[in-house]
Amino acid sequence: MHATRNTRTVLIRRAALAAAAVTAAALTLSACGSDGGKTDDASPSGKPSATAGASAGKHNAADATFAQEMIPHHRQAVAMADLAATRAGSADVKALAATIKKAQDPEITTMSGWLKSWGEKVPQDHDMAGTHGMAGMDHGEGKTMPGMMSAQEMATMKNATGKAFDTQFLKLMVKHHQGAVTMAGTERKQGAYGPAKKLAGDIITAQNAEIARMRKLLG
Repeated sequence: MHATRNTRTVLIRRAALAAAAVTAAALTLSACGSDGGKTDDASPSGKPSATAGASAGKHNAADATFAQEMIPHHRQAVAMADLAATRAGSADVKALAATIKKAQDPEITTMSGWLKSWGEKVPQDHDMAGTHGMAGMDHGEGKTMPGMMSAQEMATMKNATGKAFDTQFLKLMVKHHQGAVTMAGTERKQGAYGPAKKLAGDIITAQNAEIARMRKLLG
């Protein structure tokens, strides 16, 4: 009898200890889960996301200048491409012009959107090539942007057709592209806004490839 009572006592104590251990573990897990939840909630909605948002939105004066100068630069390239559509004699030149317009039109829209979001002035959409416009080229825009065509160069191109146009277009567009590459290089070095620096890199890659293509067409 005495042995039986001792055995029962031991079993009861073991059961009590086991129950206590389970309860303690449950309380510990609950506390950890509660504290962890608070930490996790704070991380996504607190400093990390705020920092990421601020970083993505940063821009400096170089970014604004890049967009404000590259927009009219691109617009002139598009105007030159539009002239090629009706005046070029070579199918290769027409195809190149279409490629240039297809690439640069959306970039103009993108850069205009950046300037608006930054509260910066968006350059006016001047007529760049005579009937497809020359206005605005003698108002200082081309003086600070490398590679821009003068009003006279645009007029000469506008009055040419066939092979004569092709030669003028290719020579002037090489010069124009070289100017854009220079401007994009400045943005890569001095800019702060990630998307603008990426666009600058894309411009350098695409326009250097087109320069090589145009030089090949020039022979």
